Amino acid sequence: MNLNIPYLRSLYASGALMPTELVKELHAYISDNDKHNVWITRLTLEEMLAYAKKLEANEMANYPLYGIPFAIKDNIDLAAKPTTAGCPDYAYTPEKSATVVQKLIDAGAIPIGKTNLDQFATGLVGTRSPYGACKNSINPTYISGGSSAGSAVSVALGMASFSLGTDTAGSGRVPAAFNRLVGVKPSLGLLSTSGVVPACRSLDCVSIFAKNVADAASVLQVAQGFDAEDVYSRESKNKPNFVVNFKFGVPRTEQLAFFDNLETPQLFQQAIGQLEAIGGVAVEIDFSPFIETAALLYQGPWVAERYAAIKDFFDAKPETIFPTTYKIISNATKFSAADTYSAMYKLKALQRKAGAVWHDIDILVTPTAGTIYTIAEVQAEPVQTNTNLGYYTNFMNLLDMAAIAVPTGFYGNGIGFGITLSAPAFNDDALLNLAKKL
Repeated sequence: MNLNIPYLRSLYASGALMPTELVKELHAYISDNDKHNVWITRLTLEEMLAYAKKLEANEMANYPLYGIPFAIKDNIDLAAKPTTAGCPDYAYTPEKSATVVQKLIDAGAIPIGKTNLDQFATGLVGTRSPYGACKNSINPTYISGGSSAGSAVSVALGMASFSLGTDTAGSGRVPAAFNRLVGVKPSLGLLSTSGVVPACRSLDCVSIFAKNVADAASVLQVAQGFDAEDVYSRESKNKPNFVVNFKFGVPRTEQLAFFDNLETPQLFQQAIGQLEAIGGVAVEIDFSPFIETAALLYQGPWVAERYAAIKDFFDAKPETIFPTTYKIISNATKFSAADTYSAMYKLKALQRKAGAVWHDIDILVTPTAGTIYTIAEVQAEPVQTNTNLGYYTNFMNLLDMAAIAVPTGFYGNGIGFGITLSAPAFNDDALLNLAKKL
């Protein structure tokens, strides 16, 4: 089923399709094809029809996302539907939707359901869930990537036009790469996080998955906006496009990590060639400050922010938490306030060091992930495999960067490979325009 936004809008405009008809088709399709552990809670047909009928009673021109179906990661609130964050005992039912969800509904988008995730958005694998490991959309033996697992797979399988995820350490990018999608990790504060269960509240952002850059850009345009209720919300300061002959930084050869995957080096070189073909000039950079920053996220006291987000529940019901998730978050207690300040000072120094690179390049280009694992491999070694997947992602929010993951090739097993284009905050539109060319 073609769910691309311009295509659906053209069908609606011509009268060849009505939102109520699309909703009925999607409901039947999803009911017959949810074999990947995508969903935690789905809307009933009657609930989706209510959204569709409301749209049909109004002018299509008033709704930029008229009749466009979307999925919501289940750590983001949808009014009157449970938010579980991947933990059944944590579940609550919000009276109102998250700000970003309400913006999309007001623009005409139709929610389909809440999607599976690594519990409390802690992981890049998609297997840390009591609702079952979310399976890759291309080859179900492999991981979907996480934590926004179901959100990515729902779009890849044609169950939604786009979806919302969250991204603290790479959760909006790694699943995009593994399911051949575009994954937008906006600048921190560009999209409101009001109504989102925090992972690391100072670093969290709502992300977007779509099958192409144009659709992702359309959603971002609607979803963004300052929210006075979100203390981390920021006014957009969008910067101009990159020049035609843009310079893109790539890590030195010895700083690239592919974790014994023999295919990834060639796939990355091919992607560099694609960037050069559209006017890019490759520049080798020292990637060490980015690597050092990435290590801070889980090896430093920022893990205590995950504990702070769910402290009361974590302390009261530890037995209900997924074992790997519990192991990671319980590390929070070993850090003192002095440790936190020391880490903050180190981060400030790394921000200064990493920031110098922007004098020489316009964007940074890396693999989105250095390798891909089967579900069995991750279950056998849940922490190290996850750590490897964060090599190119964990530094991004600590360094206040915007990013977009784009597909550029395939592994021999059919799984998608992609690269991430990143730049300092509020280069979101410039990155999207460059990604469209790519």
